[in-house]
Amino acid sequence: MKKRVQSSRFMKPWGFFILVGISIYLGKLGKRVRCLYPHPSALPERERGHDRCLNIRVLFSVIVTGFFVVSFPTSQVYSEETDPMRRRQQGILTGMPFMANIAPRTFVDDLDRKIYLAKPPKRIVSLAPSITEMLFAIGAEDEIVGVTDFCNYPPAALDKPKVGYSQPNLELLVELQPQLVLVPTSFLRTDVLAKLDELKIPSFVLESKTVEGIYGHIQLLGRMVGRAPEANALTAAMRKEVAGLTKRVEGRPRPTLLYVINSKPLITVGPGSFIHHLIELAGGRNAAERANAPYPRLTMEEVLTQNPEILLFPVGEFDGIPQAEQDQWKRWTSLRAIQNGKVFQIQTYLLNRPGPRVIEGLRHLVTLFHPDVALSETVDEARP
Repeated sequence: MKKRVQSSRFMKPWGFFILVGISIYLGKLGKRVRCLYPHPSALPERERGHDRCLNIRVLFSVIVTGFFVVSFPTSQVYSEETDPMRRRQQGILTGMPFMANIAPRTFVDDLDRKIYLAKPPKRIVSLAPSITEMLFAIGAEDEIVGVTDFCNYPPAALDKPKVGYSQPNLELLVELQPQLVLVPTSFLRTDVLAKLDELKIPSFVLESKTVEGIYGHIQLLGRMVGRAPEANALTAAMRKEVAGLTKRVEGRPRPTLLYVINSKPLITVGPGSFIHHLIELAGGRNAAERANAPYPRLTMEEVLTQNPEILLFPVGEFDGIPQAEQDQWKRWTSLRAIQNGKVFQIQTYLLNRPGPRVIEGLRHLVTLFHPDVALSETVDEARP
């Protein structure tokens, strides 16, 4: 868009001094002429016309010169302001850096921090099983040089060097010479991030609050590691699967479910967590849908008030609710879930990991809420 040039910009200070100099010079010239011809009446009649022509030529020269001096800087300013490409070319020619040409790729994590990667990183440390699964799923397994103790899928992840989990071994991590460290917010430690910043090791924080957020992270990682086509293909397949499942449960009754991710204290999922989103997509209603936190604590009074129709407990190799704690819920005989025997288990990796396998978790939830809905495939619960 063209910028309007203010009238005050038509007069430059140096232009004024040039005009003064020209005026002085012409004044001296006039004096010399007056010395030769003290008065016009002293001139011969035939040369008075020449004197008038001289005066006209001098006046015309002053006007043209003044217009040129004043207009030149003005036109230059106007050209620079209305032609940004010209300004950029001047910057390059004079050695000024032009960011569009040399700036590396910019990425913003879920803490609104920016990192700059000039090229795809070839040495990555993943501090979350879900992130590890994403990288493997888009074909970036060769770039992974370090994972957590809980990164057990796919099986090839077990062969990667381990750096710990919520308290990663920074000394070992640094020895791996990572070009990028991917960090989940669920086990975020500010001292770890500060140390990485001090060592000039880029870190990137990921937090999925919805299923859409998982898609976004997969595609983001694809761009970061140079696997954008693979990431786009994976998310397209996931979207198609989700759309098909949600269409099958559309318009059906929505049973209330309480997902117990911890029993002492009682912690569940609420709005702002991707698991809450999965429950809704599967055609259910979250017992903690009115909570004001993604992972709220509940009292038994609140649970009895909600009176969920289904209780769901995560179980797994590394975490989950022990069987003894699950059995203690049987004493709450007023709960509809206990009365109707609607107490189920689910492998933690199906729901607790915001990665590609959440689609399997969604399918599992659909079978819990609507057992009569026919699925094209069965959920493989035997996978570690």
